[in-house]
Amino acid sequence: MTNPAVRSNASISDNHLDYDAIVIGAGVAGLYQLYKLRNIGMNVRLFEAGTGVGGTWYWNRYPGARFDSESYSYGYSFSKELLDEWDWSEHFASQPEILRYLQHVATKFELTKDIQFSSVVQSASYSEDARSWEIQLQDGSRFKSRFLITGIGLLSQPTLPRIPGIDSFKGQSFHTSRWPHEPVSYEGKRVAVVGTGATGVQTIQEVCKDVGHLTVFQRRPNWCAPLHNAKIDSDEMKEIRAGYEEIFETCNQTAAGFLHTADARSTFEVSEEERYEFWENLYASKGFGIWQGNFKDVLTNPEANKAMSDFVANKIRQRVNDPETAEKLIPNDHGFGTRRVPLETRYYESYNRENVELIDIISTPIQEITPNGIVTSDREFEFDIIIYATGFDAILGSYDKIDIEGVNGCKLKAQWREELSTFLGIQINNFPNLFMILGPHALLGNNPRSIEFNVEWITDLIQHMTALDLTRAEATPEAVASWYQHVLEQGEGLLANQIDSWMTGVNSNLDGRQQRIVARYSGTQSSYRKRANEVAESGYSELNLM
Repeated sequence: MTNPAVRSNASISDNHLDYDAIVIGAGVAGLYQLYKLRNIGMNVRLFEAGTGVGGTWYWNRYPGARFDSESYSYGYSFSKELLDEWDWSEHFASQPEILRYLQHVATKFELTKDIQFSSVVQSASYSEDARSWEIQLQDGSRFKSRFLITGIGLLSQPTLPRIPGIDSFKGQSFHTSRWPHEPVSYEGKRVAVVGTGATGVQTIQEVCKDVGHLTVFQRRPNWCAPLHNAKIDSDEMKEIRAGYEEIFETCNQTAAGFLHTADARSTFEVSEEERYEFWENLYASKGFGIWQGNFKDVLTNPEANKAMSDFVANKIRQRVNDPETAEKLIPNDHGFGTRRVPLETRYYESYNRENVELIDIISTPIQEITPNGIVTSDREFEFDIIIYATGFDAILGSYDKIDIEGVNGCKLKAQWREELSTFLGIQINNFPNLFMILGPHALLGNNPRSIEFNVEWITDLIQHMTALDLTRAEATPEAVASWYQHVLEQGEGLLANQIDSWMTGVNSNLDGRQQRIVARYSGTQSSYRKRANEVAESGYSELNLM
């Protein structure tokens, strides 16, 4: 509760502090947070581990990396001038264009003057007496600020498979999220890709064009759907620009911030002919319509989901020439859309090439990596390059990498090990003045749409505190418990929460990540925003403000 009568000797801008606020991460979230805080007159410093801005789009430079949200739905909405001057070249832009866009944003708003690059944050500790945070960088330097804000990403800590000998390989090897900045030549070479998640799919369909031979090691296939990307000419860009207001309003009204919303009908309330015609149209359409714009019960009704899964399975069989390979590419451990759906461009046709081989490592497990390649239970492979598309320590990993200590020596990692809980995915009890942009139990989906809302909510709270000369904000245990209960309720009946995936906190390559947890908010944008706005309108009554 707000209690202006409770005071420390601290004020919003104390001389003993280096900054009013420190932001970690120069991706989409961190850049916008820096911009907003600077606009309200705060002295802000942003620390970024990389050598430039971009976040996800700085680190993920692998071949084929691109948007799966429409470009014009992903970019920032806060500046009309920015919207008016930036032309997207494709409906789903590639990584180089996305990075140029974020570099343009940083330059346009002169953000880099307040960013310190090549700065890895190792620890952060809260001082109750000073009501401030102190961070320590990898080089030993320390900085103090009133507020600490994390824009460190959901998928930013890569994980490698636990395979003996992984460091022994003498050729080139890298994780997709740590792709070299210099060009990688794989023309005519023997290449392995380990993993067929979203990054694996994008990499495979691109690399297969040039390699001498590509061997794909697949543990579990994912349901993929066509991207149907296309160029945007100047006339179409003019139409998009004229419709930006409607585009962003649509995104704000849909369940997950995409330009797609579920059909109001149930799967079996229409005739079989009408159902399959609808699915054919979705399969031929751009983007996530087949996932986010399907019948309303496809992601909740097991029978409806099976019917949809069977439809997509038949599409895979039609596109892959070899029946045995086709069956290997059809998932049998989860239904369509219960994991985030990778969008592809002739991915399945990649396996029709004579120089591409698919290895099922469930039936023939990888036993070790050798100096020359990979050994399975069936045979030994020699490679020039090994690419690990093996995912991330999702949601929690980026927080676990930083030793975060709150009041009374409370460690965030230990607290979350007992129970993962937050308030709005933004605050945590026992960690005053720490704000997360898209933390656990925040709304995910087309993330920039949620990022903008989170950043603006955090900024409004800090402005509120500044106006009242308050120096401490902490979610109450009651508020955290209430939000957690709401998160559980919103996830009831959702098939995705019954599946092992990064969205349920499962990662077989990491200790302690084998059990499903409720790691994300499964409700809609409208339900999330309504609840968050109610908190603000009440004067932040569910926070202890001092």
